[in-house]
Amino acid sequence: MSDNRLETAIWASLGLAVLGLFYLLGPILAPFVLAAILAYICNPLVDRLDKHLPRVVGVVLVMLLLTGAILLMGLLLLPLLRDEAMQIMDRLPALAGMVNAQWIPWLEQHLHIRLKFQISPDEIKRLITTNWTNVQAVIEKILSSAAVGSRVVLQILAALLLTPVAMFYLLRDWNQLLARVEHAIPRRWHAQSIALLREIDSVLAEFLRGQILVMIALAAYYAIGLAIAGVDFALPLGVITGLLVFIPYLGYATGLVLALLAAFLQLQGWPPVIGVVIVYSIGQVLESFLLTPYLVGNRIGLHPLVVIFALMAFGQIFGFFGILVALPVSAAMLVGLRQMRSVYLASRFYKGAP
Repeated sequence: MSDNRLETAIWASLGLAVLGLFYLLGPILAPFVLAAILAYICNPLVDRLDKHLPRVVGVVLVMLLLTGAILLMGLLLLPLLRDEAMQIMDRLPALAGMVNAQWIPWLEQHLHIRLKFQISPDEIKRLITTNWTNVQAVIEKILSSAAVGSRVVLQILAALLLTPVAMFYLLRDWNQLLARVEHAIPRRWHAQSIALLREIDSVLAEFLRGQILVMIALAAYYAIGLAIAGVDFALPLGVITGLLVFIPYLGYATGLVLALLAAFLQLQGWPPVIGVVIVYSIGQVLESFLLTPYLVGNRIGLHPLVVIFALMAFGQIFGFFGILVALPVSAAMLVGLRQMRSVYLASRFYKGAP
């Protein structure tokens, strides 16, 4: 075996070993993955503060600012979501009565659809009471189990404690870490590798920071649009939809379902429901044809089928945080594939040269 082939085999084996290690350690990687994402997003602001303040002070200020924003959002959304959940539970029996009195007769009269059953409000109440009792029993059983309960508590504590700690050290030593990575690259591959990494960084920066602006703009749009449509809890619904847009398709669908459910349970007929459909239809057009192309750009160039496959594949392997990093990692891999394609098209094998 030639030296080049041996070297290629060694690097391929090393890459496969790293991927296998990530797969095995997937359950405990979540805090570190989240910390790396947040550090990457916040590092430009820390670099700006680094020109005027010690880096540690800038890191602390940025982390305090991020923590304050998260706490403010939680204090704003959690009470509203709790009130909405309680309101949904209270209005389900009334919704059942409206379905029996209005919707079923309308279906029979206009669409000739005859339903042989009716939804009983008393049955709805009974199901709610029974299921809530069962949920409480399951929660108590889980918490009473020392093994399961302690493991869940430890995982939650690890996520809450390790994420800020890891983020602090990553932000503090970001430039040194990058310098070490650059120093470890073999010299004959140094220029090409640095160019590739810079292109990946450009794509990721454009995606992540642009996506944040898209999320903020859509959160404001959906909150205002749902409020104009007369939908209750427009603010939490709009903010949740805007935040979930980071997860393509799934985020939009989740926000739409929640908004439709809230509109139905207002018991005010079709106007709020139609308003939700209009708001979300315009929002999808706004996101697809204006915000995403303008703020994120078309440099990523991932096909919709690739997006769906990446979300499913990364979610299957790494769980929820795999879904979060699916598109950025896929975009980085796309840069590498473009380089490989260029090398392939320039090769003697492709051109058929002897």
